[in-house]
Amino acid sequence: MQSLAPIKEYAKEHAVPIMKDEGIEFICKYIEEHKIKHILEIGSAIGYSAIKFAGVADDIHVTTVEIDKERYEQAVQNIKAQNLENRISIHLCDALLFETEKQFDLIFIDAAKSQYIRFFEKFKHNLAPGGVIVSDNLSFHGMVDDPHLQCNRNTVMLVKKIRKYAAFLRNNTEFETEFVSRGDGISISRKRTF
Repeated sequence: MQSLAPIKEYAKEHAVPIMKDEGIEFICKYIEEHKIKHILEIGSAIGYSAIKFAGVADDIHVTTVEIDKERYEQAVQNIKAQNLENRISIHLCDALLFETEKQFDLIFIDAAKSQYIRFFEKFKHNLAPGGVIVSDNLSFHGMVDDPHLQCNRNTVMLVKKIRKYAAFLRNNTEFETEFVSRGDGISISRKRTF
């Protein structure tokens, strides 16, 4: 795999949010340890995390969905540059309109924070037995735990929605969730076995 430094630099220059190193490394290690093969990613951005996930092993396939056309086009270029077109399928559309019958070992949610509950509910049916739903940005740059960092009305509203999602996960009777303070806050939800 070629260096991903140019992708990270592009993200920084164009204010495209990508996962923090600590968070992405944690998830990649999880993928490796649990022998994850099929991943659905909600929120491709410019393809950085999909490329990292596919890079864990040669038999991993990632299906990823991005709503923003400019980011989608950049992701397509980045995926091609890594020669991963045969293992990363990228779709340009609103994830809430994306339909698939496929089953996934890991579903990764890293898109519009205000829609996390809807993404979870929509795609939980695509989870393979023993699979997990992983969500990123649950600490949202530390703002969820520190109200002093919430600098404007939009941020306050977004933090409320993230807190609502965290409560949804904690109170979910169908799934049990582990909260991990890596990167920008990660949750790992797996179906309860009764």
